[in-house]
Amino acid sequence: MRALISLFASSLFLLPLSAQDIMLEPVGSGFSIPVDIKHAPMDDRLYIVEKGGRIRIMDLAGTTLPVPFLDIDPIVNSIANERGLLGMAFHPDYANNGYFFVNYTGNDGNTRISRFSRLTTDPDQADPNSELNLLTVMQPFSNHNAGDLAFGPDGYLYVGLGDGGSGGDPGNRAQNPKEFLGKMLRLDVDSSIPYGIPTDNPFAQSADTFPEIWALGMRNPWRISFDRMTGDFWIGDVGQDTWEEVDMEPAGSPGGLNYGWRCYEGFAPYNTNGCGPADSYVPPIQVYANTNAIGCSITGGYVYRGSKQPSLFGKYIYTDYCTGIFWSLEPDGNGGWTNTELANLNNQEFASFGEDINGELFVAAIGQGIIYRITTPCSLTAQAIGGFVSCPDTCDGEILLEINGGCAPYSYEITGGPNPNDPPVGLTDLCAGTYEIVITDCSGCTSEVSAEVVVPDQVPFGLEQDGDSLVADEGYLTYDWYLDDTLVGTTSDPWWTPSASGTYYVIATGSDDCPRLSNTVEVQVSSLTGFEQSGLVVFPNPVRDRMTIQAGQPVQGSLILLDVAGREICRRNVDLKAGEQVDWWMADVASGAYFLRWQSKDGISVGRGVVISRKNN
Repeated sequence: MRALISLFASSLFLLPLSAQDIMLEPVGSGFSIPVDIKHAPMDDRLYIVEKGGRIRIMDLAGTTLPVPFLDIDPIVNSIANERGLLGMAFHPDYANNGYFFVNYTGNDGNTRISRFSRLTTDPDQADPNSELNLLTVMQPFSNHNAGDLAFGPDGYLYVGLGDGGSGGDPGNRAQNPKEFLGKMLRLDVDSSIPYGIPTDNPFAQSADTFPEIWALGMRNPWRISFDRMTGDFWIGDVGQDTWEEVDMEPAGSPGGLNYGWRCYEGFAPYNTNGCGPADSYVPPIQVYANTNAIGCSITGGYVYRGSKQPSLFGKYIYTDYCTGIFWSLEPDGNGGWTNTELANLNNQEFASFGEDINGELFVAAIGQGIIYRITTPCSLTAQAIGGFVSCPDTCDGEILLEINGGCAPYSYEITGGPNPNDPPVGLTDLCAGTYEIVITDCSGCTSEVSAEVVVPDQVPFGLEQDGDSLVADEGYLTYDWYLDDTLVGTTSDPWWTPSASGTYYVIATGSDDCPRLSNTVEVQVSSLTGFEQSGLVVFPNPVRDRMTIQAGQPVQGSLILLDVAGREICRRNVDLKAGEQVDWWMADVASGAYFLRWQSKDGISVGRGVVISRKNN
């Protein structure tokens, strides 16, 4: 990947890890038991739900508004460990209608699902008196209240409810179709007040099952989410004593699935009294053992669909509340799943994940009151390729950055050069000098490189005499030929046939417009060349397609064309009377410098240089 990029700066303070697949960057702090993180449509900020009954707004720089977005502390019972304001979800059309929904424990200990409204006079404030209660669910115990809410891609509100608490679901409520507890509900919050039943709910027409029910057999679904790309539905369900589990319902499912609790805990039978056959229940896609070393309470997460951590893309990220081990789940390509441990952190009581508007992931540590951003270790590497300025005292050099790893967009900061107090503003129009460049990717990872912009090599390039021609190095656009410091001609080819004796040199100019000076060559031109003495004249020189041979006196012998290494290329036998001429076609001979030798019948041998060029044909 090659990139030219604009200035950007960032810094990270990272939580130490024992593994290096993910890292946690603190974003905001000072929260009181943060249990949920959500973002509103068309809003790049995060809304942090505090268990005590408040919702606060934090921007991605970590600045929290001083006044809570919502404060319903007086009507929230948060005394018990699993009670309080536990979750929220914004209406898909929140930008226009200002509706959002919360799940909280009322002062009577029961679960309330309610809608609140944003103030029309202040978009950063909700009206605590705007409550519309959709549903109240009686809670027999103080635990297993679940609490998460999410709108699916179908526009319906999904409500996760625990089994009512205690241990082992003593009332067998999760399997009771006439109980809301231990279920996933699906509500239409737009068609009726307080809600309607979606017509395609699996039990909408059933007399034996509550029509709100979407799925049965949940123990305590602690955090649910929809894959924003595929629409798949993910559930982290807290286990009893032995197994924690991840459930996944593919997009397009008709619902009505039974995830097995209390008949099964994970894959293992738990209490099968009164239960159906094993194939009546949907097993989890992943379980892990409830042990001190691994964990005791799953915190469900999200499938990562952001852009800043490409190595996580498409993976479901989740953790354990007790140990702080993070894992990822992804398809294995064979219909199963690959589970990978990403990091084993000190226990921070990670209670909830959240997405921002761009799909970047965050996690709440309720023990510290900190919101972290999930990042990956820096994989950014860069190489800077320095350029040449065209000529001395010019500033038209360029540096090219070759960037690998990391994530776009990339930015850079460049310093150095011949005037460090006046640093350049870009990677072009650079003077000769040494530059330091810091490249930063979209996640804040950096890579430092050094590059040098240099003046082209001004050492004289090659000029030599070949026969009666001068031949210079190839590869330039124009050649200015000088005799005793006087310009005698300009060619586009690297050869010249001197017509007078003296000191010759050439100045060649390439596509960079920078002239190169050759060495000098002393040339002696006699009044009569060896060929003329032999009675032969060969012309023109340079040759294009045809060489003409003219006899000044009777000649008989052979003309031999040799390359610069002395190898014979071709020959022509000649038998001419005085004044006769013959054409020798060179169409099959490549352009270049050659040596033409005359070998007479009586053994006289003379030679001269010739050049064959078709560049202007």
